[in-house]
Amino acid sequence: MTEKSHDLTLTIGHDELTIRDRYETLSILNDILIGVIFLVGSILFFSESTTYEGTWLFVIGSVLMLIRPCIRITRRFHLQKVRAQHPSVRAPHESSFDY
Repeated sequence: MTEKSHDLTLTIGHDELTIRDRYETLSILNDILIGVIFLVGSILFFSESTTYEGTWLFVIGSVLMLIRPCIRITRRFHLQKVRAQHPSVRAPHESSFDY
């Protein structure tokens, strides 16, 4: 393998790891937000006077649950684009990085 080819592989590998790390961080933050919103919404259901607000938090939490697969599919398309630009770079199996 030539030095130039070696550098390209390392650079692309690092880029892919950076892409995966960013999407994983976004997914984790989304999951934390979902947990906090559903917890607060559940607490609000203890009082009849705050049931309306609790219901809205459950709706917001449900929307955030829909965002998670959107993050995953966006990550997948982003990685496919990077791989298409550099077809000689082999990536690990995708399922080992699903979150």
